[in-house]
Amino acid sequence: MNETILEMNNIVKEFPGVRALDGVNFNIRRGEFHSLVGENGAGKSTLMKILSGVYTDYKGEIRLHGQKAVFGGIREAEKAGIAIIHQELNLVYDLSVMENIYLGSLPLKCGYLIDYQKIEADTRELLSRFELDVSPWELIRALSVGKQQVVEIAKTIAKKADILIFDEPTSALTKQDAETLFKIIESLRKKGVSIIYISHRMEEIFRFSDRITVLRDGSSVGTWDRKDLDYDNLVKHMVGREISDIYPRIENQPGETVLKIENYYVNHPLRPGEKIVTGINFELKKGEILGIAGLMGSGRSELAESLFGAFPADSGGDVYLGGEKVNINSPQDAIKRGLGLVPEDRKRFGLILALSVGKNMTLSILPKISKLFLIKESEEANIIDKYINSLRIKTPSPAFIVNNLSGGNQQKVIIGKWLATEPSVLILDEPTRGIDIGAKSEIYSIIKELSEKGVSIIMISSELPEVLRLSNRILIMHKGRQQAVIPTEKATQEKIMQYATGGTDSSRHERREN
Repeated sequence: MNETILEMNNIVKEFPGVRALDGVNFNIRRGEFHSLVGENGAGKSTLMKILSGVYTDYKGEIRLHGQKAVFGGIREAEKAGIAIIHQELNLVYDLSVMENIYLGSLPLKCGYLIDYQKIEADTRELLSRFELDVSPWELIRALSVGKQQVVEIAKTIAKKADILIFDEPTSALTKQDAETLFKIIESLRKKGVSIIYISHRMEEIFRFSDRITVLRDGSSVGTWDRKDLDYDNLVKHMVGREISDIYPRIENQPGETVLKIENYYVNHPLRPGEKIVTGINFELKKGEILGIAGLMGSGRSELAESLFGAFPADSGGDVYLGGEKVNINSPQDAIKRGLGLVPEDRKRFGLILALSVGKNMTLSILPKISKLFLIKESEEANIIDKYINSLRIKTPSPAFIVNNLSGGNQQKVIIGKWLATEPSVLILDEPTRGIDIGAKSEIYSIIKELSEKGVSIIMISSELPEVLRLSNRILIMHKGRQQAVIPTEKATQEKIMQYATGGTDSSRHERREN
């Protein structure tokens, strides 16, 4: 634990218009669990992409086992024993689970044929360690985001590296999957593998870290032993100010019914005759925040995407908007009806990463700001400036490429895109996944302000404190079915989990009685 095996000294990295890292120092010891924390945009992922060979144009020095190391790419870093699990999934959706895990190192027989028998057996053994019941032959695109995340982790662990970098590995995992991951990490540490861990989940940082390094605005703030930090001090180091309570006080008064769903169901996209969501009935009032809770695979995201006309399978039941029965068969229909969707996977479905901040923000209103197929540039510029300012998006300019923004600011761009449509109903699917505590606080304030202005919000979240503190009512799902809709004042984490695992208050009471 005392042997330093890696040092990064005075690392500087620049992108057009911004210095992402400014003289950052970092080191790790053998078998150490070393957390790297900071707000989105602090430079954590950039620093780790340099270490793993993703970025090769930087200033500064890397020393591995006391020797200067220069990596010309990811392959060279992996040969040196360094592997990274990115926050953004790096999978090929039309290949199988096992092909993704061993892509680039597929074993051959007879010198030129892929040994599918071996990689199937190796994949089954690897997935069994994660208790993931998925066929090695299953295509990645058929898996949920959470299961894709497990495959991403398994792919990297299969490389048998000496230094493993985890960038927000549990953001899409259930609590059970996360616990399984931590058991695997602990077994790797006992074998001398060093863990660099990036997460915004403070409970994980304090539970597992040996040391914690804080970055802020691309600079090193310091490194501390875990025992020398408490929650308040760590947050203050991260954001440069104290945040006493990140959840705003929700005091909205919901009005008349805006959206009504009756006997709604969603067919399975790959299995004819099977429903992935069924038996959904609820009302959403003006200015109300309806939280939707449930375990991974409960059908929450599929319900949201289907209501928005974006799910690749048919649905049925009755949908009423403003008292009028409507059919929403596409996102275009949804937008015309006043719906917006901030998706769970913001990089895959929420943004066009190669476009600028401004162009992303006006994608959904191009017909509104165009005439004779020409965009009215002054009107577009005014709308972009309005939402950059009101949402406090940190960007050098509207022309800045959105892929280079932090996760929190990317999320604000997506929210701005939908606010520009002036929606009556806004669906937020995991609105704070993978963003830091400071950005979370800002997103929560935006949600509060929207509800006070009369926007009706459906908020899906895996973080129960988020659902409990921000919602007026909570809809709980289990295996595609609606288990209950309860007022927040009557809800507890225990009660939500009881419903989410298929139980009811009465069944719980009966078990206690027995």
